[in-house]
Amino acid sequence: MKNRTKIFEVLKWASSFLEEHNRDQNAGELLLIHHLKTTRSKLLASLHDEVSQEIFSAFEADVRRHAEGLPIQYLIGKESFYGRDFLVNKEVLIPRPETEELVFHVLQKIEQKWGSNKKLNAVDVGTGSGAIAITLALENSNLALKAIDIARTSIEVAEQNARLLGAAVEFLEGDMLSPLIKMEKKASVIVSNPPYIPSCDIDTLSPVVKEHEPMRALVGGEDGLDFYRQLMEELPYVLEKDGIVAFEVGVGQTKDVGNMLKETFPTADVKAIDDINGKDRIVLASL
Repeated sequence: MKNRTKIFEVLKWASSFLEEHNRDQNAGELLLIHHLKTTRSKLLASLHDEVSQEIFSAFEADVRRHAEGLPIQYLIGKESFYGRDFLVNKEVLIPRPETEELVFHVLQKIEQKWGSNKKLNAVDVGTGSGAIAITLALENSNLALKAIDIARTSIEVAEQNARLLGAAVEFLEGDMLSPLIKMEKKASVIVSNPPYIPSCDIDTLSPVVKEHEPMRALVGGEDGLDFYRQLMEELPYVLEKDGIVAFEVGVGQTKDVGNMLKETFPTADVKAIDDINGKDRIVLASL
């Protein structure tokens, strides 16, 4: 292309190139906004402005990398979650809209059960980017959040997000709830979006997911339920007697996970909640 190219021409090229490679054509717009350090409204108001060769070269390289399968979120280094931007990289799972619904239902249940002024300890297990823990802390200032992850590299991303967003979250490195069990700490609210994809289903995932996102955050054993089983063993040591526990689950897993919770906490009120697309996605138990 020419040394200097107008924004609308750059976008047209990216859209056509991505369409040829079966990628979302809108990714070009997101990448150009990122490289120009601008907003969508300003970009659309500047369609006849020229793009420097330096910026175009960097932009073109990222468009080609996305066409090859690298997630757009890893290229721009962030993803929106609950109205906030979270830093992401290859060490953390990209936050999904379904997980926003998990956070919404947890906040709603806390309000219903305890009202708006109760000070409570809450835990996010397998925090990744920190999206769940940080959002809970920022949406409800009465929650004292701890977040656990087995990977130090993931915790580093989450800690950075907490600093940037001004959230008071204590991050702990360890396997599931083991750090709290060792510390003999309890919590009233325990939330987790653990790996739940059955190992036999990995090959059916989009290459964008299976070739780039951390496998430790995706695979939950042969039937996808290994981490829920481990949590059932550990929850009685950590969950307060009147607490709540909420899980995101894979499609078709609500019955199995719900039964696990009923066996672990026989008197609990256990409910399955569909996501906005009508898919079974959340299991919530109230003791």
